[in-house]
Amino acid sequence: MTNHPKQSPKYFNYPQSRSGPDIPYENERKSGPALRGWQLVISASLLEWLGFLRYLIWHNAGFGDLRKIQQHLGDYEPRFDPTVIPISNPTANVDDRKHDLSDSENPFVDGSPTKKYYSVADYHELYTSGELTPTKVVQAILPLIRRDLVPPGKHSIAWWANRVDLILEAAKASTLRYEQKCPLGVLDGVPTGVKDEFDVDGYPTTLGSVNDYTSDVTPGESTTSWAVRKLEEAGAINLGKLSMHEFGLDTSGNNPNYGTPRNPYNPHYYPGGSSGGCAYAISTGIIPIAIGSDGGGSVRIPASFCSVFGLKPSHGRISYKPAVNHANSCGVIGPLAADIPSLKAIFRVISAPDPACTTASLFPPESQLSWSPPSPNQAKILGIPEAWFDDSTASVQSLCHTFLSRLVSQKNYTLVPITIPFLPQGQTAHALTMLTDAATALPQTHNLTPANKILIALGSATPSTDYLLAQKLRQLLLQHLAHLWKEYPGMIIVTPTTACAGWQMQEGDLSRGLSDGDKTKETMEYVWLANFAGCPALTVPVGFVAAEKGVEKEDGENENGEGDIPVGLMGMGEWACEEQLLRWGEDAEALGSKERRRPPNWVDVIGRARGEMHKIDGREGEEQ
Repeated sequence: MTNHPKQSPKYFNYPQSRSGPDIPYENERKSGPALRGWQLVISASLLEWLGFLRYLIWHNAGFGDLRKIQQHLGDYEPRFDPTVIPISNPTANVDDRKHDLSDSENPFVDGSPTKKYYSVADYHELYTSGELTPTKVVQAILPLIRRDLVPPGKHSIAWWANRVDLILEAAKASTLRYEQKCPLGVLDGVPTGVKDEFDVDGYPTTLGSVNDYTSDVTPGESTTSWAVRKLEEAGAINLGKLSMHEFGLDTSGNNPNYGTPRNPYNPHYYPGGSSGGCAYAISTGIIPIAIGSDGGGSVRIPASFCSVFGLKPSHGRISYKPAVNHANSCGVIGPLAADIPSLKAIFRVISAPDPACTTASLFPPESQLSWSPPSPNQAKILGIPEAWFDDSTASVQSLCHTFLSRLVSQKNYTLVPITIPFLPQGQTAHALTMLTDAATALPQTHNLTPANKILIALGSATPSTDYLLAQKLRQLLLQHLAHLWKEYPGMIIVTPTTACAGWQMQEGDLSRGLSDGDKTKETMEYVWLANFAGCPALTVPVGFVAAEKGVEKEDGENENGEGDIPVGLMGMGEWACEEQLLRWGEDAEALGSKERRRPPNWVDVIGRARGEMHKIDGREGEEQ
């Protein structure tokens, strides 16, 4: 499991190994009021028009606190881009990988440890055997997700747009390939969806807003995002655009513009964001894989809240082309999936190097990297930043510590305590960076939701000197992480995915939105570091905790745990070590398979499709 830069593979832009200052961990949170209803609307308008008020709130929110540690940052150059690129092994055998996998590389050889969710492998096996067809699967799903029906589909709240003509055309083509015994690979015919952040031919792009951000189309050329195009080339059937938090600027998944999906496990909670539609669609069984994005936990937070798997890849590894990544300082494209083998399959396809992207094109295909499975005697190290870990709620801590103990006793992991300096200040630096990026990308805010008007106003108030301090702190953190991986090669840094179990919903917030900085910081307590440092990170489901007091159980929710809130555990690996993280994910999935359960509104898509197939068989029998 060692992937240290002194060993193969080597890296471009690898940080200098340098231990940061030995500063005791202190997290003195600055608390602010949650804004909702007319109070939110009025506050947003005041901040939008009164410049002096922006600077006052900016300081009160703690964004100026980086100045307090300026003496520790003087010897660090600012680092604006955290991309670290592995150099391929020149002696490795290169293949084009297309969309099929040999037995040695096939993520489904050993099968998933749980069958509580349908996987990519399940669909592929059913199509190959002829028991089901992609067309029948799509026909079983469409009534559930279409908004244009009367009444709308039961799960349409998570789907912003569907092009039925394009979906059926892709399904028929996939069905024909299986009939002719020439599928494109394991993803051929598998239903999927993409966050409404990515351009897809035939679809508008709104980023969850009322605006149209669809890229201009050059005659004869495609605007489809690279990751989506690779998935479609692999034969996967894109069922449409999935809902998201407006512009991806918060973590609840609340969207007053088009509606907010409710958490599949408890309708009084949010699904998480900003890739909330992706996590909801997988958790409810509609699809086994989806493409989201992650600038501050936007893949991992909803994956944790909805009890699915989510991967934030290394910075720059997956191309945004032909569009522009407006959150390029921290944001990446990342997949979500119902199980680890499915997550591997989608990641391997969408992470193919894009020749048109100056960074993604430099990442070698995985076949060119000298990754090797760990030997049985090789140490498997989990780094635990103990003081930081303890910032989570008692129930989250207890569940995650118990799961870590099982990883030690049953999967032979070793826990080592580690420290990372300036973590609270680092979270501030990440937020400052992301909001400044957003303010630059969105200079006009008159038709944004009130909550986002507030965030953009704060981002526009950031002085350039404070922005530079944030990037100096980024350099310090990268160098300290390089020091930790030099000391513990192959280590995975483990924390809860979020410091809280879910985000409780208030019904009135669904119409106007909300601004709750305290809850946002609590959900982002751990996820921001992987974005700011550019490292890969993976969240895995580890169990459930009871909902907050005062949350009533719905009819149909029983005392067997229905209505409880999912909790995720997150591992962060060294740059470009996604495969190592996914091996850890396999171990975690195997350990957590018994505790994992489907939500009450889970849909048996394959059962529905089988019913359609049986109807056809019955009609054919009558005709004979």
